[in-house]
Amino acid sequence: MSNKVKTVWVWGDSVKLFYRGSLMFFVGIDIAKRSHEAAVINQDGTFKVKPFKFQNSTDGFNKLMEVVLGVSQTLSDFEFGMEATGHYWLNLYCKLVDRGANVHVVNPVQSDALRGLYIRKSKTDSKDSLLIADLIRIGRYSETTLSDPDIISLRELTRQRFYLVDCVSDAKRKVITLIDKVFPEYEQLFSDMFGATSLALLEQFPTPDLLCEISTAKLTNFLKSVSRGRHGRNKAEEIKSLASNTFGSAVFAAGSAFALKQFIEQIELLERQISDIEDYIAELLPKFNSTLTSIKGVGSTLAAIIVAEIGDVARFDSPEKLAAFAGVDPSVNQSVEFVGTKAKMSKRGSPYLRRAFFLAAVAGTMHNPALKALYLRTALFWTANCSSGLEH
Repeated sequence: MSNKVKTVWVWGDSVKLFYRGSLMFFVGIDIAKRSHEAAVINQDGTFKVKPFKFQNSTDGFNKLMEVVLGVSQTLSDFEFGMEATGHYWLNLYCKLVDRGANVHVVNPVQSDALRGLYIRKSKTDSKDSLLIADLIRIGRYSETTLSDPDIISLRELTRQRFYLVDCVSDAKRKVITLIDKVFPEYEQLFSDMFGATSLALLEQFPTPDLLCEISTAKLTNFLKSVSRGRHGRNKAEEIKSLASNTFGSAVFAAGSAFALKQFIEQIELLERQISDIEDYIAELLPKFNSTLTSIKGVGSTLAAIIVAEIGDVARFDSPEKLAAFAGVDPSVNQSVEFVGTKAKMSKRGSPYLRRAFFLAAVAGTMHNPALKALYLRTALFWTANCSSGLEH
């Protein structure tokens, strides 16, 4: 007699067949920062090993292996499952894969859906480790896989760039707040408050009083120097006129001047770091043979973000699945007697990929006539609907 057991799972119109050995066990691992929890169950869903904790360390991993191999000395008899919780699952996943274990990583959204079946207000509530083991046993999940090392490296860099860009934006918002307190008229002076000339002026003369104290001739020379001749006496006179009649409060001057200098130093440092990381990303991108940069408006940085977040695009067998991964698919609001008509983006997928798609779409409207026409038609449609009293 064959030692294989056939399990049939029916879900809607689809049927899945799983052929598993007669000695098959399922290890569910609840991931946390410092310690994890694991449970081992049989094919019928009963405990083989009740939930136990082990540290997120080498000793903890050895304990997990000791318990698991105490059930069966053959590692291929086990299927391990864990949630993709932050980055805390990565080290354990790699260790298990290195040992030759069969490991499944599931999206927490899927395990959350199963949690509703385990709601019991008693001290015998099911542990998350059991729930994850049961999810692997049932087989109703889509898997998260660890990408190629080069993709992982590129993803770390592109996400770091996003972080730096957000830090710059935050620092600039704080600069605007400070200037609004001490010199609200300043925004009239330059088309870009954070251009090189403006930043140099703010760093050297962060308050209206300091601008009033310097002579017009010296201010003129300073502006000519930092602007490479684009600004001169006329701009100096305009600055001094606004500074001498500012509506800003001198109460905030001392503290604001100190804070302004620090924020400007931060902005300059962060922008240098962003430039460095973009240069590095541009050097790495060619090894991925991406054709995204052939699209007008998509540069090496934006292309790298998309490549890094998607990884192997072949793992998506339809455009709809890629859209769902990015979280730009419509959320479904439907019951037996009700179907929602105002669908919104699910926003369940990768926020980094969703942001990159948005940036690519904006670039497309500026460089692609067809996309621009589509954008204008859509904007006119929503404007008309909003003016008619319909919700956006």
